[in-house]
Amino acid sequence: MILRLSPKINGSNILSALRIRARVLSYKTPLLHKISHQSSLKQPFGSYKRFLNSTSRSYASVTNQEVDPRLTAERFVDETDVVIVGAGPSGLSAAIRLKQLANAEGKEVRVVVIEKASELGAHTLSGAVLEPRALNELLPDWKERGAPLNQPVLKDEMRFFTEKLSIPLLPLPSVMKNKGNYIVSLNSYVKWLGEQAEEVGVEVYSGFSASEVLYNEDGSVRGIATNDMGLDKNFKPKENFERGMEFQAKVTLFAEGCHGSLTKTLMRKFNLREGRQQQTYAIGIKEVWEIDPAKHIPGYCLHATGWPLDYKTYGGGFMYHMENNIVQLGFIVALDYQNTYLHPYKEFQRYKSHPSIRKHLEGGKVISYGARALNEGGYQFTRLTLSKVDASFAKVCVGGSIPKLVFPGGALIGCTAGFLNLPKIKGTHNAMKSGMLAAEAAYDAITSDTSSGPITLTAYEESIQDSWVYKELYDVRNIRPSMNSPLGVYGFILYSGIEMLFLKGKAPWTLKHHHPDHAVLKPAKECKPIEYPKPDGVITFDLLESVSRSGTNHTENQPVHLRVRDKKLPVDVNLKIYDGPEGRFCPAGVYEFVDDEKNPNEKRLQINSQNCVHCKTCDIKDVSQNIDWVTPEGGNGPKYVLT
Repeated sequence: MILRLSPKINGSNILSALRIRARVLSYKTPLLHKISHQSSLKQPFGSYKRFLNSTSRSYASVTNQEVDPRLTAERFVDETDVVIVGAGPSGLSAAIRLKQLANAEGKEVRVVVIEKASELGAHTLSGAVLEPRALNELLPDWKERGAPLNQPVLKDEMRFFTEKLSIPLLPLPSVMKNKGNYIVSLNSYVKWLGEQAEEVGVEVYSGFSASEVLYNEDGSVRGIATNDMGLDKNFKPKENFERGMEFQAKVTLFAEGCHGSLTKTLMRKFNLREGRQQQTYAIGIKEVWEIDPAKHIPGYCLHATGWPLDYKTYGGGFMYHMENNIVQLGFIVALDYQNTYLHPYKEFQRYKSHPSIRKHLEGGKVISYGARALNEGGYQFTRLTLSKVDASFAKVCVGGSIPKLVFPGGALIGCTAGFLNLPKIKGTHNAMKSGMLAAEAAYDAITSDTSSGPITLTAYEESIQDSWVYKELYDVRNIRPSMNSPLGVYGFILYSGIEMLFLKGKAPWTLKHHHPDHAVLKPAKECKPIEYPKPDGVITFDLLESVSRSGTNHTENQPVHLRVRDKKLPVDVNLKIYDGPEGRFCPAGVYEFVDDEKNPNEKRLQINSQNCVHCKTCDIKDVSQNIDWVTPEGGNGPKYVLT
C-alpha cells in the first residue's frame, strides 16, 4: 500500500503536535453510562460502511457522499528507529533494553512507545504474582530503584472447591510454588517500568491509539498510525477534529496484549498462523479489596479450582494478600465453555460466596474492578533442532498456538503472541523476556544494517526458541489440552499431577487443542439454564455497579469501536439459536437485546460501548465471529487502580 507523503516532524517538535491532540482528550463524558441512557445509541454503518470496513483508513471511502476534506488532510509523520505499540511489561522491557544497548555503545537509537490508555498502567490488569527472573536480567538493581515489589509470597495453597468444602490438592508441584515471587499490582509495576524507560531515554506517549498498520510498497511494515480524534458516531469530523499521526520506523514491535487489534490484521496479511494451532483463550475477572486488618495474611497465595464451575468447564479462582491489607481477588473461565447460559461474571460472584473466600472479604470494601482476556494455548509442537532441519520449515512447525513472531519490518512480543505459562498462572516474566530478546535482535539489525530493504528479526524468533521461555512453555505443553478428555476437570487434575510431578515435560507425546473457542458453544436447546443468586450488595454485586469501579470512560459521540459486520446475525443466529450469549460473556454490560422500535415484536442488538473495559472477549467468543474490536479514541477506556 502506498501512502501519501505527509509533513514530517521529529522528536524535537513532536510535542507541539501531541499538545494539539491532547486538547481533544479533554472532552470527557460521565463515568458510567446506564443502559437506560443508551437506547439511542446507533451502530455506525450505512453510508460509511466502506470506510469502516477498509483495511486502511488513510482516506475515507464513502459512497454517494461528499468526503469532508479534513478526512483526507495530510497527517504529521514522525520518523524513528523503533516504534513499540503498547506500554505493558513486554513493550516497556523492549524499549528499556534497546536504550540500554544503545547507551552502552554511545549510539543514537530513537525508541518511541505508543500507549492507548490515558496514563501508563490504566489498562493493565493481572493477578498478579510476579516471577522476577526477567526483571533480574533487565534491571538487576530494581530494589534500589524502588520497584513496587513489596510483598513476597509466604504461603502457597492449591485447593479444590465444592459448594461448601475446600479440599487441599497435595503435593503442590514445583512449577506452581511461588517461593521467591512477589504479589504485585501490575498496574503500579507498569507505571514504575515507564519511569525506568524514560530515565534511559525512551519516549513514551500515552493517550494515543494505534489504529492502523502502515506498509511500504514492498508490503513490509512501515510503522503505525494513530486514529483520527474528534469524529462523531457517523465518522464525520466534529469541531475538535484532529487527524491522526504516523509513526514510521525501521522496526515496529507490537506489544498490544492479548488478541491485539492490529495483531489480528498482521496475522491475516502475513499468514502468521500457517502450520500452527489456533489460540485458545480465557476471560479473567478481578476485584481489588481492602479488607479488615484482622483478616489480612500478608503473602498468602491461594489458587482454587472446581466449584462453582461444572466438571466440563476449565477455570478457577485466585486470592492474593499483598501489603497494606489489599487483596487481589479474581476468577478465570476458559472461553471454550460449551453452555451458552454460563455467565463468567456471575460465576465470579458465586466464587466469592464460598465460605473459604467470603470469610476474608466480610468487613472489607471493593476498590476496583476489571476484566481481560488471556492466552492459554502455549507451545503444542515437539521441538525441532534448527541445525537438523531447514530453518524456514522449523519456524513454521515450532510454536503450537504461538504464531510466527516475525515479518518484514516488525515482530510480535508479549501477550499479543501468547507466552502465558498456564500451570504457573503467570506470564509477565515471559512477556518481558520476549520483549528483551526482540530488542536485542532489533538493535543488532538497526546498527549493522547497510541495506535499504526491510528488516526481518529472524534472530528474535531463533533466540526465543533457545531461551528459558521456550523450555518453560514446552515442559507444560500438555497441561491445558488435558482438559479435553471426557473426564473434564477430574482428568485434568489427574493428568496434570502426573505430568508436573513425574513426567516434567518429558512425555513422548504432545496433546492438541481441538476447536476454536467460539466453535464449541452449544445451541440453547442443548443447554440447561443456570440459576444465579441475586447479588447481596456486600460481597456480591450487580454488574453495572462493578463496572463503575473500573473507571471506564468513552467519549459518547464517537464511532462505535465494537464493529458488527452483519447486523442481522446477532438476532437471526445468536439470539434465536444461542439465546444471546453476548449478553452473558461480556463482563461490562456492553451487549443487550432490546425491543426494536422500528420493527414491532422484534429484537435488536444494542451496543453500550461506553461501558467497555477493553477485554476483547466479544471478539473471541462471539459464535458468529461477527464482532470486530478496534481501538476507540486515545485515552478512552478503563482507568484501573491497583489492578
